[in-house]
Amino acid sequence: MTQTNRRGRLSIVGLGPGDARFLTSEAQQALCAARYIVGYAPYVARVPETPGQTRLASDNRVEIARAQEALRLAASGYEVAVVSGGDPGIFAMAAAVFEAIDNGDPAWRDLDIEVLPGISAMQAAAARLGAPLGHDFCVISLSDNLKPWETIANRLELAARADFVMAFYNPASRARPQRIHDAFALLRRELPQDRIVVFAKSVGRAEEQFIITTLGEADPSVVDMSTLVLIGASGAKLVPRDGARPFVYTSRKAP
Repeated sequence: MTQTNRRGRLSIVGLGPGDARFLTSEAQQALCAARYIVGYAPYVARVPETPGQTRLASDNRVEIARAQEALRLAASGYEVAVVSGGDPGIFAMAAAVFEAIDNGDPAWRDLDIEVLPGISAMQAAAARLGAPLGHDFCVISLSDNLKPWETIANRLELAARADFVMAFYNPASRARPQRIHDAFALLRRELPQDRIVVFAKSVGRAEEQFIITTLGEADPSVVDMSTLVLIGASGAKLVPRDGARPFVYTSRKAP
């Protein structure tokens, strides 16, 4: 790597949920300007190639090392884009970058850094469905890689009792196939069985699929890492339509 005298720049870019139509113009400009694209391999593969650009793709679960690499490049004077699916500030790379800054080279704090928001999976899914996030909601990651399951279970229980619409990220993976079943077992003890549940799979991609069901009838085994799970609050409603998927919305009036 050749040291430069230019001041580098680090953009933390949200790519949206899949289709290029969801990418903001601000994000597109940052991606085109970057000398280096850094990120999880499947996300890097989604970035259109630009001549002269270097792509540094890495595996999952190396977020801090990825962030440190991007910061070192920016500190050397390069334009760098760290990419995340959806929005980079929602269970994604923005927090990892700032954690690396907090615990790393003090000079990194003076870098020109910006976070460019993207459309999150829950926003994209909600737009497809109608307005399920139309009243108070919460977002919970079911991954217990960085926090104990007991913490997640406590938050699920409290959110259910508070009558939030719930959106679950990281609901299941090959390494964590059981946690989505544990979550549904807990919710079935806390909530009525007729609560609306939506499994939004691969939102914004060609294989997009929506399963609208109820808490009592939902099959958690169909959930994977490409699935966003929505659990309705008491104010969630379906609007049936002939020959089309029903609209899902949450009433603005508190029950």
